[in-house]
Amino acid sequence: MNITSSRFSRWSSAAAIALVGAMALSSCAANENTTPNDGNTSTLTGTLVGGGSSAQGSAQQAWVAAFQTANPNVTVEYDPTGSGTGRDNFVAGANVFAGSDRAFKDDEIAADNFAGCVAGTGIVEIPAYISPIAVIFNLDGIKNLNLDPDTLAGIFKGTITNWNDSKIAAENPDATLPDLAITAVHRSDDSGTTENFTDYLAAVSPVWDAKADGVWPYDGGEAAAQTSGVVDAVTNGTGTIGYADASRAGTLGTVSVKVGDKYVPYSSEAAAAIIDASPQVAGRGATDLAIEIDRKSDAAGVYPIVLVSYLIACSEYKDPASATLVKAYFDYVISDAGQAEAEKSAGSAAISKTLYTKAKAAVDSIK
Repeated sequence: MNITSSRFSRWSSAAAIALVGAMALSSCAANENTTPNDGNTSTLTGTLVGGGSSAQGSAQQAWVAAFQTANPNVTVEYDPTGSGTGRDNFVAGANVFAGSDRAFKDDEIAADNFAGCVAGTGIVEIPAYISPIAVIFNLDGIKNLNLDPDTLAGIFKGTITNWNDSKIAAENPDATLPDLAITAVHRSDDSGTTENFTDYLAAVSPVWDAKADGVWPYDGGEAAAQTSGVVDAVTNGTGTIGYADASRAGTLGTVSVKVGDKYVPYSSEAAAAIIDASPQVAGRGATDLAIEIDRKSDAAGVYPIVLVSYLIACSEYKDPASATLVKAYFDYVISDAGQAEAEKSAGSAAISKTLYTKAKAAVDSIK
């Protein structure tokens, strides 16, 4: 499901109502909230404004549609402006909640300048959207390539410049690689997807001599804004390669990355596997569930280029009405039904039951 505008809110289509009905019938009962509001007798009212991660875009569309259908007096607005802008707007109090493809850093939390939160109460960060980042490319007649970390790093750094380079050819002996210049496409905006992608490259390849960052660290290549811009640039180009949330890969060619001695294609199962193998960030509070992804893992079946996108809220809001709406919305998103809807609409991996238990406690603590 593509985002057709920069801002989306109440949907009243019959399709959205049918979607919720099907979701209620098919969802599991393992988590406490399996529908946004069983019986459709919601007393919630008001407008909930959030924004940030464009990678979450398809999932947010589905979540918003289902939640508003079950809570007809609530409007949820989510603006997919990118993670950096989403975090900035949350800090400034312009957004009641944020979607971000990285958690806040220790120094950002320590500054304690979140305008909408009661001072000194901290924030809630929930890894509610887990998805592989696909390396996408556009080459006639080729739908899959095997690339190891050093080759990927060289391509995106700009030291490997042609598709028939010997390094690419050695990993893909059965592919007919063209004598064609590589155009590597990266995000032009401050992006959590970029930060996750560069975090992977910095962790696994000495070729990549820049630190992980949401802002692209090298000159050269082609820049495009937001996930949709990168996908469009790769789709409409020739010999192009980029990176984007896997839900947006479509019919483009994709890369299987080398993990240990095997090449692993992206999948929701492989993304979930790397999260289960990774620890939480040390020193965070009980409601801050930031994860330290183990990019170097060589465990069987893991896909290390993965995005963990967070829902971020105040632990305690200055406006109690905001707390009520955020709790209800987040409670739906982390439920079996919410996670199943994201998997269906965006190809993401559902959070584990262990993670759900922690996330539920964090959501319940919001006030």
